[in-house]
Amino acid sequence: MSFFKGRLDTTSPRLQIAVGTFGILALELGLIRWFSGQIRIFAYLTNVVLISAFLGMGLGLLLGPRKPGLRHLTLPLLALLCLPVAFADRLHLAQMTFPDPSIHLWGAEARRLPLLLMVAAYGSVLALVGGVVAVFTCGASSIGYLFARSSGLRAYSADLLGSLAGTLAATVVTALQAGPPVWLLLGGLPFLWLSRSVVSVVALAAVIILGRVSADGAVYSPYNRIDVARTDYGLALVVNRDFHQYMFDLSHVEGNDTMRKVRTMYDLPFVLGEARGTALVVGAGTGNDVQAALRNGYARVGSVEIDPRIVQLGRRLHPERPYDDPRVFVVVDDGRAFFEQYRGEPFDVVDYGLVDSHAMFTALSTLRLDNYLYTEEGLRSAWRHVKPDGILAVNFSVMGGPWLRDRIYRTLALATGTTPVLVAHDIQFGALFVGSRAPARLSWARAAPFPVSFTAPPSARGVLTTSDDWPFLYLRPGIVPWGYLIVLASLLLGAAVLITVAQGAAARREKFDWTLFLMGAAFLLIETRGVTSLSLLFGSTWVVNSAVFTGVLLMALLANGLVARFRPSSTLLPFLLLLLSVVLLWSVDLTTLNRLPLLARGLLGGTVNALPVAFAGVIVSTLLARSANMASALGANLLGAVLGGCLEYLSMYAGLRALALLALALYLGALALHLRSLRQGEMAIKPLLDTRRLPVEGAPRT
Repeated sequence: MSFFKGRLDTTSPRLQIAVGTFGILALELGLIRWFSGQIRIFAYLTNVVLISAFLGMGLGLLLGPRKPGLRHLTLPLLALLCLPVAFADRLHLAQMTFPDPSIHLWGAEARRLPLLLMVAAYGSVLALVGGVVAVFTCGASSIGYLFARSSGLRAYSADLLGSLAGTLAATVVTALQAGPPVWLLLGGLPFLWLSRSVVSVVALAAVIILGRVSADGAVYSPYNRIDVARTDYGLALVVNRDFHQYMFDLSHVEGNDTMRKVRTMYDLPFVLGEARGTALVVGAGTGNDVQAALRNGYARVGSVEIDPRIVQLGRRLHPERPYDDPRVFVVVDDGRAFFEQYRGEPFDVVDYGLVDSHAMFTALSTLRLDNYLYTEEGLRSAWRHVKPDGILAVNFSVMGGPWLRDRIYRTLALATGTTPVLVAHDIQFGALFVGSRAPARLSWARAAPFPVSFTAPPSARGVLTTSDDWPFLYLRPGIVPWGYLIVLASLLLGAAVLITVAQGAAARREKFDWTLFLMGAAFLLIETRGVTSLSLLFGSTWVVNSAVFTGVLLMALLANGLVARFRPSSTLLPFLLLLLSVVLLWSVDLTTLNRLPLLARGLLGGTVNALPVAFAGVIVSTLLARSANMASALGANLLGAVLGGCLEYLSMYAGLRALALLALALYLGALALHLRSLRQGEMAIKPLLDTRRLPVEGAPRT
C-alpha cells in the first residue's frame, strides 16, 4: 500500500507539474500516431484514442491526491500496452476489420461478421483503449497529487506551460519525420524522471525497443506510416497498413494488356482535349499522373501533394523519374489550400489523381485529410482554375459502392454546373468523372476500351452531396453506426463507473464539479470547430493542426495570467461574452472568408475562432482558483472533454456548424449550474487568492 502512497521528491512542484503535462501531451500524440500506423482501423479511430487519454487524465487527477504512487506504474503499463501494438501483425490485429459498415474505411469495415469475430473485434478495440486509459490514469496521478498541494493558478500555469512545451516538442519531432522510438522516448522520459525507479528504467527501454521493432523498415511522414513493397506491378506504397499506390513504369506497355489499360487510364485526362499547355495534378503522390501529363507533351505540370515523404519516395524510387523533369513544379500542401491561395494562370487540365486519404486530419475530428477536396465548394474552387475549354478530371476509387460514385458525380455536377461524363475504367475499382463546358468537343474515342456514359446515373438524383459544412464523403447513407455507438457508449459507461470509484468515499461527499465538466465538453467542441475551420481557411496540414493547438494553449495561458493578475470578482461578464462569441462563430460563413486575401482571412478567421477560447479560458481559470479542490475540479474539466469527444460524432449527421450550437447549449448549462451554486452559497464570491503572496511549498512557515 505504501507504494501507491509514495510521495514525490522535494523538487519544485510546479516544475514537476510541467514535466508531467509535457509527458502526457507528448505521449498522447505519440500513441495516437503509433496506433494509427500499426492497426489500420485506428487510422480512422484516432479520436477514440484521444477520448481514452482524456478519460485517463481525468481519473488520474481524481486519484492522485490519495494515490500519487500510481505514477510508478505508468511506464510498466505502457510497456504492456506496447506489446500487442508492436506485434500487431503477428497477432492479426494490423488488418483487423471493424464491424460497422456505416463509414467507408477502404475495406477495413465489415458489413457482416460471425458473432465470434464481431465480439473479438469489439473486445480488441476496447481492450486497447482500456490500456490507454490505464496508462494516462497513472501518468496524471502525480499531477493530481501536486495540484492538491500547490498554489492555485501558478500550478495551472505550470500545467499549461508543460502542455505547450510538449506540443512544440512533438511538432519538432514531426517535422524531422522521426519514427515510433523517438515518439515513445519523448513521451516516456518525463515519467521516468517522475518515477526514478529501476522498474521504470527497464520498462522505458522495453517501450523504445518495441517501438523500434514495430517500424520494421517503414518510414514515417507527418501523416502516415509508409511501407514500400515490391510487387509484380512494380513498387507499391502501403500507407497505415492499407495499399495506397503503385509506382508504375508505363514507358513500354506493348504486349501487356493490363498495363496498357493502366496507361490509358492515367493518360486519359491529358489526351481528351487538344491543348497541351499547363496541367495540375492534385494528390500527385509518387508521380504517376505527373508522368502521364509529361508523356503527353504538356509544357508545364504542377504537382500538389500533402505528404512530403511520399514526394521524396517518388523522387528517389519512381522508375520514370517524373519529379526530375524541369517542366514540373512541386507544391507540398493541401490541395484545397492550393486552390484557395493560387493566383496564377488557369490550367488546361486539373486532375484529381486518385486522392484517397488513409488518415484523419486531427484526432479531435472525424474529418479525413481529403474531405474538403471533395465538397461542392472544394470542387468549385478547383473549377475556377480550369480554362474555359479545359477539363476538371476526378479519378476516384468507388470500391465503397454505387452510393459513393453517385455522391461524387452529383457533387461535381453541382460544383461545375455541367453534366459530368463518367468513364468506368474499374482499375483499382476506379471511375473517372470529367467536368467540361463543351464535352462534345473532347476526344472520347481515346477512352477505349473503357465504357463512357454521358448521362447521369439514375440513382444519383437526389443523393446527399458533400459541402464544407457536411464534408463526410465516406459516410454510407441509410445505415445506423452501431459499431461506433457501442464503442462510444462503452467509453461513457466505463467513465461513469470509473469516476465513481476514483472519487472515493470521502470525495463523493463533495459535489462533483458539473460546471467545469460541461465547460470541458463544450471547449472540446469549440476546439474541434476551430481546427476544422482553420484547416478550411489555411489547409488540412499538420502545420495548421499544430499551430491551432499551440494557439489554444497560448490563449489559455494568457487568460490564466490575466485572471491571476486582475482577480475578477464575477464570471457573469465573461460568460456573456463567451456566449456571444460562440454565436458569432456559428454565424460566420467560412466560404465568404475564403474569398478574402490571405492576411485578411487569417486575421478575421483567427479572431472569430480565438474569442471563445479566450473567454472560456478566463472562466475556467476563475472557477479553478475558487475551487476548494483544484485537482478534482481540473479532473472534472478533462472528463467533460470525454463527453465532448463523443458528441463530436454528431457532426456527421448535423454538420460541423452545429458543433457551435451544441457547445452553446453546454455553455448555457454550465452558466445555469454556476448561477445555481452561487444562489445556494456553495461557491461564495470572494477575491481570488493573490498567488504572488502565497508561500512556496516546503518553505518554513511562521
